Amino acid sequence: MPSSELRHEISAGVQFFGEEHKGNLIGVMGKQFKGNVILLRHAYVKTAWHHQGVGSKLLCHLLASAEYPVLIGTWAAAHWAVRFYEKHGFTVLTGARKDDLLKKYWSISARQTETSIVLADPNWISANLSPQKA
Repeated sequence: MPSSELRHEISAGVQFFGEEHKGNLIGVMGKQFKGNVILLRHAYVKTAWHHQGVGSKLLCHLLASAEYPVLIGTWAAAHWAVRFYEKHGFTVLTGARKDDLLKKYWSISARQTETSIVLADPNWISANLSPQKA
């Protein structure tokens, strides 16, 4: 991410957390408070550190401090990311519900909306997909 984009994201309220190994940044993940949810943003782990628990450690840290339900937007084709989040209890939302959430919480193009999905944590699911709200 270019430094100008990083500054823009920070000014938009994204808080970044990193994981280091011997003084080198090996993973990063951000969270952004958006009204009644937390958006997980910009999750990256250096390739050499994939499948070594770095992403899980960052995600668990962010979830432990999340005061509100967590939503994640990602590319539908990013199957590895979807599997990672599902492994951590997130549920894929698709269709009109996904489109509504993307419009409400993200500023993305119509093309990105078409090719993206939203994943929701169990807190969001229980508050929004309960039998009374189904």
